[in-house]
Amino acid sequence: MLLEFDSDQRLWQKTVREVIAKHGPPELVRAVADRGATTDELWRVYVDQGWTELTDPADAVELAIVLEALGYATDPTPFLATMTQFAPLAAGSGDGSAPGAAVYEGVTAFHDGTGWLLSGTGRHVLDGDRAERFAVATRAGVFTVPATDAIIRREAAFDPVLHVAEVSFAGIRVGESDRIDADIERGRHIALTGMALTMVGACARVLDLVLDHVRGREQFGVPIGSFQAVKHKAADMHVAIERARALAYFAALTISADDPRRRVAASMAKAAAGECQSLVFRHGMQLFGAMSYTWENDLQFALKRAKAGELLLGGVVAHRALIAEEYRATDF
Repeated sequence: MLLEFDSDQRLWQKTVREVIAKHGPPELVRAVADRGATTDELWRVYVDQGWTELTDPADAVELAIVLEALGYATDPTPFLATMTQFAPLAAGSGDGSAPGAAVYEGVTAFHDGTGWLLSGTGRHVLDGDRAERFAVATRAGVFTVPATDAIIRREAAFDPVLHVAEVSFAGIRVGESDRIDADIERGRHIALTGMALTMVGACARVLDLVLDHVRGREQFGVPIGSFQAVKHKAADMHVAIERARALAYFAALTISADDPRRRVAASMAKAAAGECQSLVFRHGMQLFGAMSYTWENDLQFALKRAKAGELLLGGVVAHRALIAEEYRATDF
């Protein structure tokens, strides 16, 4: 496995960044946070660019490049939930142009002889309030359910452009044709990797904002970026981001190759991204000083997106425990 982009992937990365810079600039993110601006047009851009068609395992690295760039931009659309949570569980369901979400836990399926009944509640469902369809994971398999059949309540989140919802099913009847024999564990690996890449992108945005700030702000007649203590913190942020990025792309490669190491790789990526956001959050806030607490500072959006990623799909402690269990069970 090579952890270096080829020429086509570098061109793809450049193209993705240009599209996002043009259609999803920081001004749009602030408009969504301040005024509740719609993101329908931006979502349509993603569909027209073909990004919602990156569902084949062979496209895992290309999708990873998109996800990191969207994390950097604090993407306000349901792309992450649709492509890394819904699509892996509901392969072949729909044309990819409609947003979807996944319910991993809290719902049970009961067969009453004539069909399946879904009951239960999934909490903290990413973009559950904006999905048109749900992929509901149960012990009996994955069921695709229209959003109109669910009871949906958006939950409060500290990230002003992040959508998280509580999704309930009260004995909803679904047919056998709605049941998919999907690999739920593999779907979780893709979801973890996608979340890690989003966090890496957000942390990279924090570092870039910090570097711009310390180069321009002066103390004692010189930029504060010239102080050794500031350099050390910036270097620590860079190292943490590069480590998390490498592990996230390695996880994407294991998914692309259907490598059995993907289980550990996905948890390593999520744990590294969680540790990265913790360090970047502390140093980013400190180096910006009191300005980091102001609503007018765009630093908040990247910080909140990275922190929210840590809280979704299990944090550092949970994934480090899983990694330890895997290695204890390995016969070296």
